[in-house]
Amino acid sequence: MTRSVPVEPTPSQTVGPFYGYALPFAGGGQVAPADCPDAITLHGIVRDGAGQPVPDALIETWQPAPAGASAPSGSMRRDPVTGRHLGRNGVDFTGFGRVATDADGRFCVRTLPPPAAKPYVSLCVFARGLLHHLFTRAYLAAPEGEPLLAALEPERSATLLARQERAGVFRFDITLQGEKETVFLDFQS
Repeated sequence: MTRSVPVEPTPSQTVGPFYGYALPFAGGGQVAPADCPDAITLHGIVRDGAGQPVPDALIETWQPAPAGASAPSGSMRRDPVTGRHLGRNGVDFTGFGRVATDADGRFCVRTLPPPAAKPYVSLCVFARGLLHHLFTRAYLAAPEGEPLLAALEPERSATLLARQERAGVFRFDITLQGEKETVFLDFQS
């Protein structure tokens, strides 16, 4: 007779930097369709607690289409012979991006503006030394009464606001820990 024994989850292991070699794909930061005149650029630097750039982080972005609808899936192309990823088709907006940071900790995503009802791009950060990936938001505008921003102290909510550098270009730096740590979100399953 076998007896059912409850199984405990195993602890997480640190992520990376190996994922930076396998997970990025061609055109991962080109979320907006090619030649789209409404495209915006979201860029920044990922820094550790000492203020040093993190050269081997991975940033994923998600957002709905500008009209607020869920973005369609299926813009990835594969080589019909090898099955390898060829990148996006350059036509469809999927709302998903994935980019690795460069040697100076910089990342850049070209996407479409998020809807006015949800004026932010959701980000997920994978980096060396993290036991779990981190979720945050880059608000391109600070709407009155936004519950998350209103619940935070002004200096903390400021870490969620992207700074517009010029028309269509926004900067959003991410600090993983320390005095100016970016606000990270805890999603419950």
